[in-house]
Amino acid sequence: MTKGRLEAFSDGVFAIIITIMVLELRVPPGATMDALLPLLPVFLSYILSFVFLGIYWNNHHHLLQAIKHVDGRALWANLHLLFWLSLIPFVTAWMGENHFATVPVAMYGVILLCAAIAYTILARVLIAVHGRDSVLALALGDDAKGKVSLILYASAIPLAFADARIAGMLYVIVAIIWLVPDRRIEATLSK
Repeated sequence: MTKGRLEAFSDGVFAIIITIMVLELRVPPGATMDALLPLLPVFLSYILSFVFLGIYWNNHHHLLQAIKHVDGRALWANLHLLFWLSLIPFVTAWMGENHFATVPVAMYGVILLCAAIAYTILARVLIAVHGRDSVLALALGDDAKGKVSLILYASAIPLAFADARIAGMLYVIVAIIWLVPDRRIEATLSK
């Protein structure tokens, strides 16, 4: 099976998720800068989630560039990833509207952790489809960034109950780690 339908479907889901998130942003009740202040937590959570979705979309694109075809396992693994990503608008709104309260911040981490696990599963399934000596396998290598991300998400969840700000900082650190362009796949494809 070609990867085209998987790529088109996934891009559509990413677009819908981002659209749902932006529709959750409410217009302030007044026309002054002071009217924006109560919306700051909502806007900050939106920015963080938009960055994460952009990172996932970018890396998903690179994964699919490194493969030739998919099978049923890859389709289900991709749906698994999209399921967790589709929950990001919910936890984003919950976290922002509750001014980064403990439980919403922890649940945000749970969703991010589950999405990261699902992405790892998708990558491993695609490697299994194409072989351990495939372009994708060579490009991902030991996937240190992925492993560090999983550890930081898993650490942030219980830390949210001690101080939600610490958990939030760990989420930002993961985003920064991935904002640094990951050229593993591009470099491997250009060889």
